[in-house]
Amino acid sequence: MYVHFDGYPDSKLPLLLAAYQHRFAGDLEAMALHLIDDVVHGWVELGTDLLDGAPAALRRTLTRGDEYPSRQMTDVICVDNTPAERELITQDGTDELEWAYVLHPHGIEVIALQAYERGPVVAWDTDPRSCVTAHPGAWHPDSRAPIIAPRTAPRLSTTASASTPAPRKTARR
Repeated sequence: MYVHFDGYPDSKLPLLLAAYQHRFAGDLEAMALHLIDDVVHGWVELGTDLLDGAPAALRRTLTRGDEYPSRQMTDVICVDNTPAERELITQDGTDELEWAYVLHPHGIEVIALQAYERGPVVAWDTDPRSCVTAHPGAWHPDSRAPIIAPRTAPRLSTTASASTPAPRKTARR
């Protein structure tokens, strides 16, 4: 499905991962129905409504408080003033597009269209808070996806309470 503002993977991939994990609760068929099958022409842009059902903290992390709805293309008119029909985007029709996202049962394939014809697949269980690069050369199809998992807070020891300071080591002479 065509998205006018197709977007770089550092913004779109976290949105799509979180949508799959939360709004669609792992139901790829429901996600594809919403994003592809139920759309008349295409999307102007994908918005933060795809984060419905996501935990508030994740939503804030991904949006930085900026909320905007997904917008479908409506009233698309051809040069001859006739209503446009939905077209299938093929490899030949991607000259001006920079990125493509292909939904697979095991993950989402990210394709840097100006450099490659296919791309690495990012597993659906990837943390949407991961650091994602938008450099096309990093998305080589035979490489791992250029994603770095987010750092997490260090886990407290199960033997010491959080209020008990750790014993100090003393230097030996």
